Amino acid sequence: MIRGGSSYISSPPAFSNDAKRLLVCTANTVSIFSTSTALQVASLEGHTAAVTSVIVVPGTKVLCYCWTASLDGTIRYWDFSVPELLKTLDVKMPIFSMVIPSIVGQPAESNEKLTDVFAYLSIEDKKVQENRPKAMHGQIRKCNLTASRMVGGLILKETPQPEFITVSSSGKFFGIRNKRKLHVWSVPAIDSGRSLAKKITLHHSKTLSVLAFHPTERIVAAGDVTGRILVWRGFGYRTFSTGDELVNKEEEHPGVRGNDDADSCSTWHWHSAEVKVLSFSSDGAYLYSGGKEGVLVVWQLDTGKKKFLPRIGSPLLCFTDSPDPTLSSISCADNLIHMLEMPSMDILKTISGIKLPHSFPGRYEGLSSGFAFDYTSGLVALRTESYGIQFYSLFDDHGMYEVQVCERNHQPGDEISVVVILVALSQDGSMMSTVEVKLPEEGIGGLVCLKFWALGSENKKFTLSTVIYEPHRDAGISAVAFHPTRHMAVSSSYGGDFKVWVCNDEIHQKGQTLQNSGWACLAVGAYKKKPMTAAAFSLDGSVLAVAAETVITLWDPDKNVLLAVIGETFSPIVTLSFAGKSEYLVSVSRDPKPQLSVWNMSKLSLSWSYRLHIEAVACAVDLLSFAVLALLPESSMCTESNESMSQGRDGAILLFNVMDPVPVASWSVRKAKGGGLSFLQGNPSFLEENISDGNAPKELLVYVNGDHEYVLFDPYSNEANEVSMARRKGLVELEETGQVGYASIYGELPEFKRNQTSLVPSVPSERPWETIFSGSSHNLPPLTKLCAAFLESLMEKRTAAVE
Repeated sequence: MIRGGSSYISSPPAFSNDAKRLLVCTANTVSIFSTSTALQVASLEGHTAAVTSVIVVPGTKVLCYCWTASLDGTIRYWDFSVPELLKTLDVKMPIFSMVIPSIVGQPAESNEKLTDVFAYLSIEDKKVQENRPKAMHGQIRKCNLTASRMVGGLILKETPQPEFITVSSSGKFFGIRNKRKLHVWSVPAIDSGRSLAKKITLHHSKTLSVLAFHPTERIVAAGDVTGRILVWRGFGYRTFSTGDELVNKEEEHPGVRGNDDADSCSTWHWHSAEVKVLSFSSDGAYLYSGGKEGVLVVWQLDTGKKKFLPRIGSPLLCFTDSPDPTLSSISCADNLIHMLEMPSMDILKTISGIKLPHSFPGRYEGLSSGFAFDYTSGLVALRTESYGIQFYSLFDDHGMYEVQVCERNHQPGDEISVVVILVALSQDGSMMSTVEVKLPEEGIGGLVCLKFWALGSENKKFTLSTVIYEPHRDAGISAVAFHPTRHMAVSSSYGGDFKVWVCNDEIHQKGQTLQNSGWACLAVGAYKKKPMTAAAFSLDGSVLAVAAETVITLWDPDKNVLLAVIGETFSPIVTLSFAGKSEYLVSVSRDPKPQLSVWNMSKLSLSWSYRLHIEAVACAVDLLSFAVLALLPESSMCTESNESMSQGRDGAILLFNVMDPVPVASWSVRKAKGGGLSFLQGNPSFLEENISDGNAPKELLVYVNGDHEYVLFDPYSNEANEVSMARRKGLVELEETGQVGYASIYGELPEFKRNQTSLVPSVPSERPWETIFSGSSHNLPPLTKLCAAFLESLMEKRTAAVE
């Protein structure tokens, strides 16, 4: 069982001390990626809710420890080189952000001398009464990590909602933004449970969005929602000063509002929208900023001069420095993390997550997510906001490549002028079709475009084969389906017709060699001028089913002859799928009267039906099974238990045998709206790692929810009782020359192989010193036993003669 598709950009990532690994918060886990290969090498599993903070403990390149905080209310301490959980602290309140000033920027030697380590948490107090005039759900609290307890009764600040905490790289200051204010605390030199952090407040006329501290000087920068950047210099000298510091209170403070504790405040303005990224360089000479424009701006702090890294292609969300000054990362809104070579800012590698869902304009707002699945290779094709198609590996949980359907340069605030409404793949994954609609401007100039793509034999990427403008005159396309064995496709139209398309490879011409592979219209069909709303080929391709609004028409695709008409349903049919080796046909109708219907092809009659709102249908290729993703009505959700309601399960996957209306199995799921469902051919590597009884399933079922998170499992297994599966196994090994952890100290351990099927009892080896130190470091016997056995193995054994 595999789950994946999590967002990589929900929280800032963190580099390891050797900068060879990047720790990324991905839903309930922390995924560890190699910075040299951009592939995942390990994961930290244990949290039961989203991980919101990951903090690597500074130290030598050998030590690999980190703290994590989560919405499940726990703080955990890990050795991520193993990986192994070392400590858990439960604060019993959701943690939205965490900083640990006492370990930030401190040498490893000083960390070892600390008696107590304190963290500052941004939590949500759900016990706050809603009937209060101003309910303050967010709180800044202090926690003793060493003693595993909260500092009782100490609330540094209350806010309407939990806010993100930013800490300086020196560990002396931390702060939050609160609407138009900036709250900055000074961490006591010797922090303890009784010591209180002093606070100052800096004011602005606009709502603030992000802040950053200078690494060495008393300079704090903040960005607002209008695109301005404010830089306060010399903050806190009056409030945070000690007796040895002299402060002139009568000196003028240019740019500072009111009685704010700062020497000066300057404003920079380049961004046209909200500033989302703000970070100082490690030496403090530059300030990095970014936002919706998709441009990283580098400001020279002394002069205000700037240079740019343009055309990143997506809004920027986070900039992270590493212990290696030549390496940084930047997180983008399209679920990408770029590794940057500094100071040239060249993109070295990219960690590609699944593209996140996006909204559609106008009448396409309710358009479904439109997933297309490659049955044989385990890829899913999904539409991107930049008018492209991303191919994502469900077995490996990483992006493969993208196909740009139409060119688009990312511009902030530009109106969406093109919508990719459909994507379809052939069963063998060698052909793809896309439908794009150019939106009309003031009711003029709309255009529908049908494109066919072919998979390259060498690079295994799709290239454009044929472009067809207005394939159904000025009508929109409702569905595209491929023939299961031939280079043939059908497109149905709301204008009242469907067209059968063939690639010229299918047109046999004697004595003539075809140089280019293009698509042409073979036939056109219609039924009583009704809108054609769905289409599907049978398993052998001999029958074409096309929905004419509320009835189903059956055609011979080669002769374009109407064979039969079956139906009728109460609402227009939106989905058709052949099931049970094409002996049955599954149809789905939605508003105003949703209906799931199963039709018997031999009798041309309705077999059984349900009044269900179906979001997606998946039919098994070789079995008599099909699965549907159903949305639970609000009335039934209200009758669920409190636990189910709190888990947010709003849908169900139902597995049917086509001949029986009683479901074979069912699973409740979250975020079903906009989800997808499909059967996939079993992956050999997946079967080797997950099938222990030898009964390998031929097909697996994948569920992708509305947030593009997915679960891949065997629907016929008794173990698949709930859709909350474990992280996949067999992660990529760390492809680096350097060694970390145990191997860096003692060298590589010899490979230990165990014969699972051998029935021969084990016999003590005559050369025990070769295997005495084999095994994991945390499982080795104590030194008292190891030394005795090791010394004994070095002594020469003599055989005494018996007289």
